[in-house]
Amino acid sequence: MVPIEGYASRFFERDLNDDVVVPGAFRDSLIRSGPEGVRMLYQHTVRTPIGVWDEVYEDETGLFVRGRIIPVTPEARMAASVAEAGLIDGLSIGFEAQKTRPDATGRLRVLSAVSLWEVSLVTFPMLPSARFRVAQTSSRLP
Repeated sequence: MVPIEGYASRFFERDLNDDVVVPGAFRDSLIRSGPEGVRMLYQHTVRTPIGVWDEVYEDETGLFVRGRIIPVTPEARMAASVAEAGLIDGLSIGFEAQKTRPDATGRLRVLSAVSLWEVSLVTFPMLPSARFRVAQTSSRLP
């Protein structure tokens, strides 16, 4: 198993799709599903989950995730290998927007409630600062 951790979303940061997530956006979804209801995928490919998220929660920075890539399928072995080699380090959320509004400029979509389905390890995250690292099981990103 390969332990990983990072921020899948960061509050008040504009992504490449002009979305901005605000604190509390994931709260209701996480209350309903817990971390076990959020799938770990590779490049948003739904046919084969690659591991499990042990922790998924909001803190003052954003949506923090900690989990384990479990290399029992070819996709998971590949994801574990490229993550350990440092070839990928991006995270991306798969969600359904529940409550949105435009920002004051009308250019950005503010996400205040989402139904979180999955967090994927990706090559190019929609939010450039959404990153993970291969971690020690007891560490935590600052």
